[in-house]
Formats: sequence, C-alpha cells, structure tokens
Amino acid sequence: MMKPEIQAAMNAQINEELFSAYLYTAMVSYFEEINLKGSAKWMRIQVQEELSHAQKFLEYMISRNAKVTLKAINGPKSDWKSPLAAWEAAYKHECHITECINKLYGKASDLKDPATVTFMDWFVTEQVEEEANTSDIVAQMKMVKDAPGGLFLLDRELAARTTGAGAGAGTPSAI
Repeated sequence: MMKPEIQAAMNAQINEELFSAYLYTAMVSYFEEINLKGSAKWMRIQVQEELSHAQKFLEYMISRNAKVTLKAINGPKSDWKSPLAAWEAAYKHECHITECINKLYGKASDLKDPATVTFMDWFVTEQVEEEANTSDIVAQMKMVKDAPGGLFLLDRELAARTTGAGAGAGTPSAI
C-alpha cells in the first residue's frame, strides 16, 4: 500500500507531466507559426514522451492500489520572442521537472518506500537525458544566432528526431 504522502506527491507529478505535454503542445504551435517544422516535429515527439511519463505514474499508482486524483492543468505560455527563447524555456522547464522528480525520489527514500525508489530510478535517468537534450539545442541555437542558414540547418537536423521507447529516446545522437 502506498503511503498518503507518496500518493499525493505522485498525483502532483502526474499533473506536472501533463502540464509538460501541454507546454510542449504550445511550442509545437509556436514553431509551426514561424515555419520551423523540424522544431515542431521534435516537440510533437516530446509531447508524446511527456504523456507516456504521466501514464507510467498512473499505471504505477494503480498497481499499488493508490488513488489517482487528476487536477486542473494551468494554461502554458504560447508565444516566445524567438526560437532560442522557446528552447531556453523548454530547458528551464526540464530543470524544474528534474527538481520535482528528485523531491519525489527523496520523499520515497525518506519514507522507506523501496518500490517507489526503484520505480523513480528510471525517471532520474530520463531527466538527465531530457536536460542534456534541451541544453544541447539551446547551445546550438546560440551558435547559430541570427544566421538564417544555420537556423535552417539546425531545424532540419531537429526534424530527424525519431520516437523511441523508454530512456534514451531523443538523446543528442538522435537529435
């Protein structure tokens, strides 16, 4: 049986994962509006990843006979001043999610819930990759600066992202 504190934290994390999907959906729209189809495709895949993360939490809670309680999802920002600003926002958001995951992992450790600690290991690894992916794209965007040709080439490279299963999907080599 899952302790109430873990159950509440897991429900909050489901909300975080669903918000992530919502935010990245807004970024899909933004990138489509400015004709960066590769960035839009990359974010579409990210939306699916975030939804799968929420589903993993949901299924884990169900397997532990915990009550899933979904809450309202706040509307995300939907416009950025530049592609770089959007990618910086994605990186900042991934850092926030890492903090959330680390707190949940710590709570599970403190409350001596080894099953949840083991479950959370995958998410800890996944967040290292999520931060690295978005950080790498931000660095590349900064290198490109205002060079339209560089932005075009980077966007084309981002379009090459493919879906994957589990941790490792979207790693820098897959960008």
